[in-house]
Amino acid sequence: MREPSNPSLLAPLARKTGSRIVFIVMDGLGGVIGDEPTALQRSTHPHLDALAAESALGRCLHVADGITPGSGPGHFALFGYDPLDLEIGRGLLEALGLGVDVGSEDVAIRGNLCHIDADGNVTDRRAGRVATEDAAPIFKQLQGGIADLEGVDVEIHPGLQYRFAAVLRGNDLHGLVGNVDDTDPQVEGKPILAAHARDAASGHAARVADALGARAQEILAGGEIANAVLLRGISGRPPIMTYPEMTRLTSCCIAAYPAYRGVARMLGMDIKWDVASTASIADEVDVLEQAWGEDYDFFFLHVKATDSAGEDGDEERKAKVIEAFDEQLPRIRALEPDVIVVCGDHSTPGPMAGHSWHASPFLLQGPWSEADGGTSFDEVACDAGRFGGRFPAMGLIRLAMANAGKLAKFGA
Repeated sequence: MREPSNPSLLAPLARKTGSRIVFIVMDGLGGVIGDEPTALQRSTHPHLDALAAESALGRCLHVADGITPGSGPGHFALFGYDPLDLEIGRGLLEALGLGVDVGSEDVAIRGNLCHIDADGNVTDRRAGRVATEDAAPIFKQLQGGIADLEGVDVEIHPGLQYRFAAVLRGNDLHGLVGNVDDTDPQVEGKPILAAHARDAASGHAARVADALGARAQEILAGGEIANAVLLRGISGRPPIMTYPEMTRLTSCCIAAYPAYRGVARMLGMDIKWDVASTASIADEVDVLEQAWGEDYDFFFLHVKATDSAGEDGDEERKAKVIEAFDEQLPRIRALEPDVIVVCGDHSTPGPMAGHSWHASPFLLQGPWSEADGGTSFDEVACDAGRFGGRFPAMGLIRLAMANAGKLAKFGA
């Protein structure tokens, strides 16, 4: 059974109250239940365990059985939007998260610096995960050498490490449509792909993307760190009901990485731009404490390092990130939020070294959450929890709002 549409369901029911929700997304939190312990099972997290004892537990599916969600779809599902109804590329989220405005006729791209060999095969998709400061002169080269391609203005905006956002500006002569496939082959040892337009209207954007890739190779030829770029998440900006329109929540986002700020900005949340890209979890909680005195009733706090460790196949490091978050949890609880949600936007099991389709553990603590009374927070406990192992992620925001007294009765 498909979940009901939250934009049409919640908008007439949402009501403004003084209660507050803290919604914590630990990126890639989940693992795979099996012979080897997951990062949650490896870690020592007494404060999460204590919170779990007061919470209802479950594991959530963000898209559908067997479908591995990207970070964008995973977050949109958690915030109550059906990812199957949204065509929002990572490029748009990256650009918005960097503070760049993207109009309805523009196309945004999330780019990677990369390295290719003499035959044009990709040897390193992330340019050695080059440090942000070392990537800066490379981006300066690109910015200086690329301004106009195929009659379209092109902007290059540096992101973190090897990442950047490119924005193709539509104009009166060239309105752009971004239904274009990635040029990233996703594996090393293969050549960069051509930008393939999925429909006739997107042909011009595809040609500009190909020209961008070719020009970048000319500019970066001979570079030891990076000598080419990969283009991903090529997309325009679709219309969407904002979070204030759907939920009447006054929301703020506390996140270090641009893509997650981009999700929040796309939805109309306020962004706490003073969170540095190098911010620790403790730094993010500092910002949460500062924002607590402002007129917000929904606080989205994002933890990235769980996912980064999982993608590197490092379960021990992922466990340490969970422990670092656990140390900060008493500070969050001391604010006395009415509802706390701890969840993930997808699972990133260390043994798989990437996103997976496995349901991600979550807890929801509120005045009417019907606590399970368990003694631990991990995949096994959540699988056996009140919401089971296949709870639709889109339902989490409804439960959070209901527990916070922010939903009126449905019907007479």
